[in-house]
Amino acid sequence: MLEIFASNWKNGRMRKLHSSFLALLCCALAVCAARAQEPQNSAARMPPKLAPERFEKEINALLALDKTNPPPHGAILFTGSSIIRKWDRLSEQMAPLPVFDRAFGGSVTTDLLYYMDKVVLPYEPRIIVYYCGSNDINAGRKAAAVFDGFRQFAERVHAALPKTRILYISINRAPQKESKWNVVNAANDLARNYCVQNGWLGFIDVNPALFDSQGKSRLELFQPDKLHFREPAYNLLTAIIKPVLAAAWQEAGKPQE
Repeated sequence: MLEIFASNWKNGRMRKLHSSFLALLCCALAVCAARAQEPQNSAARMPPKLAPERFEKEINALLALDKTNPPPHGAILFTGSSIIRKWDRLSEQMAPLPVFDRAFGGSVTTDLLYYMDKVVLPYEPRIIVYYCGSNDINAGRKAAAVFDGFRQFAERVHAALPKTRILYISINRAPQKESKWNVVNAANDLARNYCVQNGWLGFIDVNPALFDSQGKSRLELFQPDKLHFREPAYNLLTAIIKPVLAAAWQEAGKPQE
C-alpha cells in the first residue's frame, strides 16, 4: 500500500511539474510573440522624455508654414537641433544661396529619423546641412549610437534622393559638456571617416574656431548655459560653412525643373 501511495504521489507530482513547465513555456512564447510585434525602430524604444512625439506641435507648425510659405524644392535645407534653429540670421548670412531651416530645438538623432519623411525628404533638397548629436551625448548616448543616427539619416536620404549631398557640421565641443569631449571627438571622427568614404557626403569641422591659441574654449562665443551660441559664433560659422556650401551648390548645379 505504501509503495502504491508513493508511486501515485510521484506520478501526481510529475504531472504537476509537467503542467507547470507547460504553463511557463506558453508564457515565454507569448512574451516572445508580443515582442516580435513591437516596432523595431530605435525611436519607438526611447524613454518617454526622449519620445519623438514630444515634437508633434512643433512639427505641425512647420508643416503649416510649408503650406503658407512653402520652401523651394531643390534648395539647401539646414536641419538638426537648436544650434541650427537658433541661427536667426541664417538666410541673410548665407545669401544669395537658397537656404531654409527646418531644425527643431532639443532634438536627438532619432527624432530626425522619425520626422524626416515630413520635414526633410518632401522638399527634395539638393544639399542638406546636418547638425545633430549634441543632445544625444548629453542624454548619455555613446559615440557609436550618435554616429549610427547620422548614418541611417544619410542612407535614407541617399536611397530616396541619390543626387542630394549632405554636409555634416561637427558636433561642437561646448564648455557645457567638457567632461564628454571624448565622446564628442569620437562621434565626429566616425562621421568624418564615413564622409570621406562617400563622395556625396562632406564634413565641416567648426571646432577649431571655438578655441583660442592656448587651446581654451572661447567663452565669449557661448551663452551663459555654455552650450548655445552668441551672435559672434554664428559669424564664425558663416565664414567656415558658406564657402564650402557655395562650392557644393555650384558643383550640384541648378535643380532640375
